[in-house]
Amino acid sequence: MEKNIVEMVRKFVEEECKKPNANYPEAYKYHFISMHSIAKKLAEELNADIELVEIAAWLHDIGSIISGRENHHITGAKIAEEKLNELNYPQEKIEKIKICILNHRGSQEENNQREFIEAKIIAEADSLDAFNNISKQFLTTLVYEKKSLEEARNSIKNKLQNKWNQIELEESRKLIKLKYEAAMLLLG
Repeated sequence: MEKNIVEMVRKFVEEECKKPNANYPEAYKYHFISMHSIAKKLAEELNADIELVEIAAWLHDIGSIISGRENHHITGAKIAEEKLNELNYPQEKIEKIKICILNHRGSQEENNQREFIEAKIIAEADSLDAFNNISKQFLTTLVYEKKSLEEARNSIKNKLQNKWNQIELEESRKLIKLKYEAAMLLLG
């Protein structure tokens, strides 16, 4: 196995985000980097497969970048499989990464089949990242979803409350508790 697989995947995601036709090109800077950092930290704390978690973290929203937000967990799993096969990554690990991607969205209840720790980490790191940069949430809601300021505030507050309620791992709650409480105070 190529030692730089994580770096190759990271570069692939970064390049896809830079393409002129990328959906939400700011995602690399404002989501992927911080989400990856959270996922790696949780993987280390929980003795998970760090390489698998890092790759899944980089690829979890690639479907959104290439194909758009709708069903991006499904398109992302297909794109990840193609890219990882191209890089000769082990098939059993590709299958786990696909499960991580398919099940990372808390809003897709029917897809929440997180029977192994790496899948839980990816879902929770994605949720936790929403608390890291509230302005990013406003950018998405105002610019891409074209909501009014009041609609955006309410939408973001509801989204953050839902994300908080979906967190299962105590390690995740500890990481984000203060930010969650501050966000609820600020969003009133």
